[in-house]
Amino acid sequence: MTVKQNLLNLDRVGLEAFFADMGEKPFRATQVLKWMHQMGVSDFDEMTNLSKALRTRLTEVAEVRVPEIVFEQKSDDGTYKWVLELDGQNRIETVFIPEEGRGTLCVSSQVGCALECTFCSTAQQGFNRNLSAAEIIGQVWVAARALEGKANLTNVVMMGMGEPLLNFNNTVTSLNIMMDDFAYGLAKRRVTVSTSGVVPAMYRLAEVSDASLAVSLHAPNDELRNELVPLNKKYPIAELLDACKHYIKDEKRRKITFEYVMLSGINDSVEQAHELKHLLADVPCKVNLIPFNPFPNTQYKRSSNNAIHRFTNVLKEAGLVTTTRKTRGDDIDAACGQLVGKVKDKTKRQLKQLYPDSHEVGLLEKSSFDRLSVKQYSR
Repeated sequence: MTVKQNLLNLDRVGLEAFFADMGEKPFRATQVLKWMHQMGVSDFDEMTNLSKALRTRLTEVAEVRVPEIVFEQKSDDGTYKWVLELDGQNRIETVFIPEEGRGTLCVSSQVGCALECTFCSTAQQGFNRNLSAAEIIGQVWVAARALEGKANLTNVVMMGMGEPLLNFNNTVTSLNIMMDDFAYGLAKRRVTVSTSGVVPAMYRLAEVSDASLAVSLHAPNDELRNELVPLNKKYPIAELLDACKHYIKDEKRRKITFEYVMLSGINDSVEQAHELKHLLADVPCKVNLIPFNPFPNTQYKRSSNNAIHRFTNVLKEAGLVTTTRKTRGDDIDAACGQLVGKVKDKTKRQLKQLYPDSHEVGLLEKSSFDRLSVKQYSR
């Protein structure tokens, strides 16, 4: 039986190639993009500006298939969390955070995560596989439909389960769709990729996307970051900051956002704040301090409000734009670092099996970073 092409896997360039193979004109791609993403239509028969013959052919060879909502929950603060089921009984979590003047959707890029950041609940769930582009953009599709008439989706952040830059091609395809005027039409400043610091992929992303970049830093020195974000053993802070500077050397990208989770007695001292201000002194950036969101069996505690205030003052006095993220959705385990989903088959694998077509294979193999096999990091 012929496997149907899920058209959600294709950005405009991909759709144009798909229709060219069918002997159709390139403009069919923009027509179908608008039907799928702007109007939320998944049935080809409803795409009325396509000929009946083309609709019949599309039904035979293609489909528009999105992840299935198996659970929806709304927080007391208005945050929504959806649990979405994928093929193979895996489940991912997607979160929408409403704020005054905007609404931000946090999407996942992998089933679980293989980067063992010690303060993140997702990291404790193990890793199964990368999400397809259809499964990534499908989260936006599902949320846009679910929120219709309730809230406006204005921003997308790839800060959910997984490391987006270890799912590079599918991440880029999804970014293209998010920012395409014939799809979601989001401005580049409203689409953000968050990475734990996969340095070579950061250089690659700079060549193909104008999306904003957030980096999970969480420590002002290598010794501490090695413990919190073990990926740092492969790509230490100096290399990471060089990649950040390269990413924003083009004036189209203005600043890097550095994410810094506040862990009581670990990384929240005034001395560490001074160390951080010196570290970031020559990097155009803003710092987003994130109060730690606890999860079962964690060894960490959230920094006190006083500690966060003292830390913030040091950075602001140094001229660094600094904000403290409001904790949203923690009553439904939808806050930063709390997403877990359901990860089936966490059997350890080699990275070459996980990322057979990725230039990042080999970057994360043996060297100073020995612990990465299949249990992965998360931010």
